[in-house]
Amino acid sequence: MPAVSPAVDTPPQPWTGRNDGDAAAHRRWWQAVQPYSGPAEATTSQATRPAALLGFASDEGVRRNKGRQGAAAAPATIRAALGPLAFHLDRAVSDAGDVTVTGGSLEDGQERAGRTVAAMLDAGHLTVVLGGGHETAFASYLGVAASAGVQGGRRLGVLNLDAHFDLRDEPVPSSGTPFLQMARAEAAAGRELRYAVVGISEPNNTRALFDTADELAVQYLLDEDCSAERTEAFVAGFLADIDVLYLTIDLDVLPASVAPGVSAPAAYGVPLPVISAVCRQVAASGKLLHLDVAELNPEFDIDGRTAKVAARLLNTLLR
Repeated sequence: MPAVSPAVDTPPQPWTGRNDGDAAAHRRWWQAVQPYSGPAEATTSQATRPAALLGFASDEGVRRNKGRQGAAAAPATIRAALGPLAFHLDRAVSDAGDVTVTGGSLEDGQERAGRTVAAMLDAGHLTVVLGGGHETAFASYLGVAASAGVQGGRRLGVLNLDAHFDLRDEPVPSSGTPFLQMARAEAAAGRELRYAVVGISEPNNTRALFDTADELAVQYLLDEDCSAERTEAFVAGFLADIDVLYLTIDLDVLPASVAPGVSAPAAYGVPLPVISAVCRQVAASGKLLHLDVAELNPEFDIDGRTAKVAARLLNTLLR
């Protein structure tokens, strides 16, 4: 397999950050991340499985969903926030570059990103997509669903940390449609979508969306119900019935004071310690196959708060 998929538009760029020295004790993310180079060394440990990053530079789905544009700049911003962090991981991390959506060609970009994710999964990596609007989720799904493990019959679960269901039934795909698209794709494949959401904002989802969620047997926890104990139990119950997990984090699940730089800031939101605990719980489960983070909008990000939170959560998930 080539080092960089032909579906990637921008090859990995040099990472930067503070330099305290070149010894292992001084190492930061920017010194640890290497360009993606193909198949990973075999490992039986989820904790040491090499991770591979892919940027999905898109806000076309946000534009179609009438949100605040700017998420296409997020992959580079997330890398910049990760770069200076101290590197305490026991796994290798590589960067495959970016798939970029231009000229409204969202569906083509999602398909190309999906092919790249599937190839990296089958090459033995824990895959991480840096979005992008939440149209990123369908790109991720295309890769996960095409991977050898899921094609081989392992039960896939999709856990979304989000204020919104993103189950809109629209004439064209957008950042508001990915999970309905997944449900239809799973049905076409003779499977049922196992989908759960932590952080749903009741005032920001119409009755029609709640009805669709009920029709699809979506499990969800409202933002006001996301105590540490209830959230841990909810996630544990979901993990118990699946073999592999795709975790997607829409940063608008967090309060606007914590994550101002998103397309739709949350008036209420789920506290950061609860979201961080979910990330630790998921990482410890041994079932995490793929993850992505979406909806960072650097144009509206006060003091880089949202980018720093995204970087911290990614560090937690890979740690």
